[in-house]
Amino acid sequence: MVEFRILLLQKAIIFLVAAILPVFTLASDFRQTQTIAKEGDAEAEYNLGVLYSKGRGVSQDFAMAAKWYMKAANQGLAEAQTNLGTLYRNGEGVPQNYSKAAELYQKAANQGLPEAQYNLGVLHSKGRGVPKDPNKAFELYEKAASKGLGQAQTAIALMYYEGTDIPQDYAKAAELYRKAANQGLAMAQVSLGVLYSNGLGVRQDFEQARQWYEKAANQGSVEAQYNLGITYIKGAGVRQDWATAKKWFGKSCDNGSQKGCNNYLMLNQNY
Repeated sequence: MVEFRILLLQKAIIFLVAAILPVFTLASDFRQTQTIAKEGDAEAEYNLGVLYSKGRGVSQDFAMAAKWYMKAANQGLAEAQTNLGTLYRNGEGVPQNYSKAAELYQKAANQGLPEAQYNLGVLHSKGRGVPKDPNKAFELYEKAASKGLGQAQTAIALMYYEGTDIPQDYAKAAELYRKAANQGLAMAQVSLGVLYSNGLGVRQDFEQARQWYEKAANQGSVEAQYNLGITYIKGAGVRQDWATAKKWFGKSCDNGSQKGCNNYLMLNQNY
């Protein structure tokens, strides 16, 4: 008999801010932005870097993005320092160099940019380019979280959930996950759903769990899609529905969940 269980939270959910920070108010087109950048305007230099990073109005070219970010970063623009740091962290357009990434994040963090504070915190949590220091990571996450950065709120919530480097506190984890979930972060949404499913830090509420899983699943979260399958096969807060369970297991399977594939095949053979 297959045992159906909700996927619990995993340490791997901490990520660097995925997206390059966006452009400032853009000039009307790439060429105009380029003209202004060549005059030494820091915001235009930064904007040009973003356009090269994303391939907007020009072929994607991380080396050119790095070139223009560097010009703006040298003028002290925190957003440019952060995006250049991310290129060094990923080895895109420049040789991968965690120490250089940390140096750039630090410069931007000193200016109070929450994305840089968070990214630097992640490097400290992993010991990449800087000494591994969970306390320093927590301090940086807190600074970024206090400014409303959902990724930082999620990172601290996970630390409270795990209780490895700070005292375990499910209620605090739920509070922080909720703040990030309300910003639309899928990982926070599925994590909050897990807390509701298990009654950790909140009153157990399967309907609340389903709602949060659904929000995350509709953004492509494989964990949420799998957990929705579990929710429908168990009838946890919803009418038991094998067809809907199979649908969500299928989606999670398509997105790489082996457990989702196994459950989909089992339901397909038996129901």
